[in-house]
Amino acid sequence: MGEIKKVAVIGAGVMGAGIAAHVANAGFPVVLLDIVPKDGDNRNAIAEKALEQLLKADPAAFMSKAAARHVTVGNIEDNLGLLADCDWIVEAVIERLDIKQSLYAKIDAVRKPNSVVSSNTSTIPLARLVEGLSDAFAKDFVITHFFNPPRYMRLLEMVWGERTRPEAVETVSKFCDFKLGKSVVRCKDRPGFIANRLGVFWLQAAVVEAFELGLDVEEADAIVGSPMGIPKTGVFGLLDLVGLDLMPHVNASMAQALPKDDPFHTVNRPVPLIDRLIAEGYTGRKGKGGFYRINREHGKRKEAIDLATGEFRPQRKAQVDAISESHRKLSRLLEHDSTHGRYAWRVLGPTLSYAASLVGDAADEVESIDEAMRLGYNWKFGPFELIDQLGAKWLADKLEKEGLPVPSILKVAGERPFYRVLHGKREVLGLDGEYRTLSRPEGVVMLGDIKLNSKPLIKNGSAALWDIGDGVACFEFTSKMNSLDPDSRSVNAGNRDHGHWKKTPLIKFA
Repeated sequence: MGEIKKVAVIGAGVMGAGIAAHVANAGFPVVLLDIVPKDGDNRNAIAEKALEQLLKADPAAFMSKAAARHVTVGNIEDNLGLLADCDWIVEAVIERLDIKQSLYAKIDAVRKPNSVVSSNTSTIPLARLVEGLSDAFAKDFVITHFFNPPRYMRLLEMVWGERTRPEAVETVSKFCDFKLGKSVVRCKDRPGFIANRLGVFWLQAAVVEAFELGLDVEEADAIVGSPMGIPKTGVFGLLDLVGLDLMPHVNASMAQALPKDDPFHTVNRPVPLIDRLIAEGYTGRKGKGGFYRINREHGKRKEAIDLATGEFRPQRKAQVDAISESHRKLSRLLEHDSTHGRYAWRVLGPTLSYAASLVGDAADEVESIDEAMRLGYNWKFGPFELIDQLGAKWLADKLEKEGLPVPSILKVAGERPFYRVLHGKREVLGLDGEYRTLSRPEGVVMLGDIKLNSKPLIKNGSAALWDIGDGVACFEFTSKMNSLDPDSRSVNAGNRDHGHWKKTPLIKFA
């Protein structure tokens, strides 16, 4: 297996520059190239400006400004020779097949043998990217789909083709895992892969159903948020965060790439208000605001848009009885006889059905789909973990009652959960109807797994001390908001009575 010691990134846009910065954070030299600008005498101006912006980025792209010294900038006309000693070359240019393939031909002419080339695309299938290119290039080609911002988002979706050599996949996977700190989820070569295919469906369903049912944005975000284990930004807050202007482009790409019978087309309806907001500069937090804004002319008043009128009004606290009356039981929320309950179901029901339909298509394992949504969209629970909260049979029966498709994996599960614990080991259900042990990547230790087969060395209401092996202890906070209190201190102090931890406290309290 090869070893990656130097990286190149071609395309100094937001994603490309962010990937280059994170490689530099890991201490590796990285070449960052872009096109030559049409105007001006500085042929490296675009890449140089990208590096300057990285140093000013908020949140910070570099772990320290000193990491920037690992980045060498240039352009693709004068400096392609810098790729000759690179072990991994990442393409992050505009999503146009002709431009990418023209670039690949230039890369192939200068790269060293067995160097891996990857694309950061999430919309163009790998099979099309390497179509017409040599076997030598195709065997070294993969897709490495980072999520923005690359330094902070742990998910990396990995896709490879029929001609890709296994060593290329393993080399990049290992580097991204051990050196860049990514959780690598291996996907099939399908449009949107896993996270964006399901995530875009979910976002679009939540938006169109809010309009359809006449909800306020605050109500929608309160429902499609904490009750479902989703960040409190909900949907409209999330769109403001990532940028409203991104949504039409992503939806158009998905609509073009997916088969005509794909469920995505049922939720991909035009939203004129979003088009109007974008045209007026309301592209989210990076613009004048989005579905939410700060009105500085009225003392920095927080405002939200009225979906019915399209006008901004003072933001208000959502009043959603369906949430309190469900008593934190998800099925009760989805069955609640109210507009809010119907909204909860009409968003989450089809989303979970769509997730189940992706097993065997976007990925073969339910845990890959769960991992992609937890890490790519910051869901607390993956879709199959949510299905387990409801019950696969409960979901299948309700989908059938509503006239919605029931994916085969739900029929396979029947009354069984997708995840179970047997003899102290976590198991997961497969498409074949059999359970198998849930494996962890090399070097990964999950405290949840440790808890299945052991008891804490010390424990009280605020903290616990666990032996996780190899002479290492894990100090777990269980207090409200993980705050430090006297009980936390007493558990920490008590470690001196336990073997090899007796000489040194795990945490030093001032």
